[in-house]
Amino acid sequence: MDLFEYMRSANQEKESPLAARMRPRSLDEVVGQEHIIGKDKLLYRAIMADKLSSIIFYGPPGTGKTTLAKVIAGTTSAEFTQINATVAGKKDMEEVIAKAKDLGGMYGKRTILFIDEIHRFNKSQQDYLLPFVEDGTIILIGATTENPYFEVNGALLSRSIIFELKPIEKESIVELLKKAVYDKDRGMGAYDAVIDQDALEFLADISGGDARHALNAIELGIMSTNRSEDGKIHITLAVAQECIQKRAVRYDKDRDNHYDTISAFIKSMRGSDPDAAVYYLARMLYAGENVAFIARRIMICAAEDVGNADPQALVVATNASMAVERIGMPEAQIILSQAAIYVACAPKSNSGCNAIFDAMEEVKKSGSLPIPAHLQDAHYKGAEKLGHGTGYKYAHLYPNHYVEQQYLPYELNGKEFYTPSGNGYEVKIRDHMKRLKSEAKTTPE
Repeated sequence: MDLFEYMRSANQEKESPLAARMRPRSLDEVVGQEHIIGKDKLLYRAIMADKLSSIIFYGPPGTGKTTLAKVIAGTTSAEFTQINATVAGKKDMEEVIAKAKDLGGMYGKRTILFIDEIHRFNKSQQDYLLPFVEDGTIILIGATTENPYFEVNGALLSRSIIFELKPIEKESIVELLKKAVYDKDRGMGAYDAVIDQDALEFLADISGGDARHALNAIELGIMSTNRSEDGKIHITLAVAQECIQKRAVRYDKDRDNHYDTISAFIKSMRGSDPDAAVYYLARMLYAGENVAFIARRIMICAAEDVGNADPQALVVATNASMAVERIGMPEAQIILSQAAIYVACAPKSNSGCNAIFDAMEEVKKSGSLPIPAHLQDAHYKGAEKLGHGTGYKYAHLYPNHYVEQQYLPYELNGKEFYTPSGNGYEVKIRDHMKRLKSEAKTTPE
């Protein structure tokens, strides 16, 4: 490295964005992700022992995928090369592979290739890597915000370990922001700024687990706020709101307001008020609520409050949950809105919900009553001698594919758990069951 290159590198490090300067340099500085880099976890041990195999980091933006790759770069003795799939092509990979072969052949040195946004590579580009990952020419580290099971070739996945990164916890982001404000080495400490606790809480909450988003807001706040009479830059809640262009909403995910809002959301869907349901959905999304949590509540409401009055409600809610997981925000809000409106507008019935609760209560009260012999398994050795399966009537042999026989334990003969309501599709279910029983035949067709 010549003098000019050294000066360029030094200036770039000094003038780079706060999020880049605050990037951890060792595993001990990494915030969050204890589930994969705790000191007793596989990834931590592999990095510290410099014994990595090919891996793929999968998670939302700002959760530390590139950070972990950089930490590995600073820890490993292997040659570390980074490319970004949004701008790189096959020629770039060919150059990396050629250099890796030379290093391995001449010096026995391994090469780690970090590919950011690996899902941007098409199938042929991903396939090109396969033989070199297979024979150890390179150790691949891929990073993606998309579900790798959809976006990365199966053959490449089978040769890699997938680590899912979670949104960074609010408490961890609060600590990171404090360090960013007061650290004079890599943070903004030289600006003599102070930040109020409510501003910290707001930025940590509104960032949605994205550390980069929170750090960018802090940097903008400090750089754009005038000094007060005491000579300090004060980052208040109002300044934080202005920096992130979002007003604070009273919504604490761990306290009453969180539960009040989700309760109002569910009760609005149950009460068939799509306008209120969408309003409370918007409040939760605006406040940074976990979209997976919202999707789960919609699925539960579809089963508990709609049930068989509209069986499609659970299908819509379940598919919405899967789509939200794959797509993420901001588009996920459209999917959640569609599902919430569908469930709110669907005919309602809690008959299925009551059925399982009543059945559970009966099991709790009466225990494991004997199963009628004709319903017991007749296929294992000796079952026929015990009378198991004897006398069973195969429903498909009878008119309407229905025949009356004892299905409940004899002690519960005549007991009803499920009573279809008079709403939606359950009207058809009720009429269908009534017709079956009125037209029941005792002899096969």
